Amino acid sequence: MASGRWFGRRNKSGGGKGKEETRKAVVLDGSDIKELVEDEATFSGFVESKFRELDVDGDGRLSVKELQPAVSDIGAAIGLPAPGSSPKSDHIYSEVLSEFTHGKQEEVSKSEFKEVLSDILLGMAAGLNRDPIVILRIDGEDLKEFVESPMFETEAISMFSGTESAHASLRKCLTTALQQLTVDHGMPPASDSWVITNIVEPSFQSFSSDLLEQPASQDILENFKKLLGNVIRRLQEHPVIVAHSENTFDGSGIKRLLSNKFELDKLLDSVWRDLPKDHNQQTSKEYLRIALDRMAASASLPPYSAVDQVDVIINEAIGMVKGDDGKIVEEAGFKRTLTEILGSIMLQLEGNPVFVSTNSVVHEPLAASSTVLPSTSISTEVNE
Repeated sequence: MASGRWFGRRNKSGGGKGKEETRKAVVLDGSDIKELVEDEATFSGFVESKFRELDVDGDGRLSVKELQPAVSDIGAAIGLPAPGSSPKSDHIYSEVLSEFTHGKQEEVSKSEFKEVLSDILLGMAAGLNRDPIVILRIDGEDLKEFVESPMFETEAISMFSGTESAHASLRKCLTTALQQLTVDHGMPPASDSWVITNIVEPSFQSFSSDLLEQPASQDILENFKKLLGNVIRRLQEHPVIVAHSENTFDGSGIKRLLSNKFELDKLLDSVWRDLPKDHNQQTSKEYLRIALDRMAASASLPPYSAVDQVDVIINEAIGMVKGDDGKIVEEAGFKRTLTEILGSIMLQLEGNPVFVSTNSVVHEPLAASSTVLPSTSISTEVNE
């Protein structure tokens, strides 16, 4: 998950906890980014500053090498692993770079940089407005409330019912149960390496090694409560910042797009214009996924490779129209095939919506400056 510095934010309000809830959560909804881009004078100054930072040799144009930090930052903002980590994500990095260079230029002028950056930022802002990211400050208070609540014993028994066995050690049972707790319980992701090192492992230190290696006993609930008490104290000393997001892909965005012929045709024209073509102004079907990726935001779809369940549906839809046969097609045929693929994806998502919930620990300071995108004061707000 990307750091909160990338995004516009607003304090979370409402709910039963009032001011306390507002203090511990910030909603990243893209509002600051949208406001920045739409203010021509401010955005021009912002672009001037960022262009100057990237233009290492000072020649007034950005080479592919000079654009790389910008591309990496934008990839991180949509949750991609670092370049070189995955072939799937690397093709998205390539597409972002291609947006800047229009697929063929060696260098980019300041006006071209401004135009593409504006499109990318507005796309990100629109996505965050549709599916906000909530930044949570987990400090042990919610977990303490859960442990002290009447529901604790019932939920804990349910957690152990699927993990307890005659041969499982107490450590294994406690660890497995801990990993079933969520941010709703007030627990950061227990599988995160930072959380393991700084929260989970220190919380086990009050148990003897012999006890932890013994089979789980009837005292497992008391041991679990003791472990959670340790976790609560660690969280009070070392609060954890977690980025939480929920998305449901149900085909409604595609349906809206397909029902608006003007918007659909305009989008198809834009996608077609930027695709590589031969001397006959034809292109290969192998670019269907790339074209679909460029339409993703308008169709309320995730970037390709971001959600495995959606990738499966996309691959099936492309397979149905023989989109992987590599044949060369003309403009009308390519656009028609793209529209058919969107229709197929829509029908599958309508029948079986894909729900995705993610919780990622933010390991870096949220107020740190970005190479390309605007910083925010979110760190102060979530840590007050």
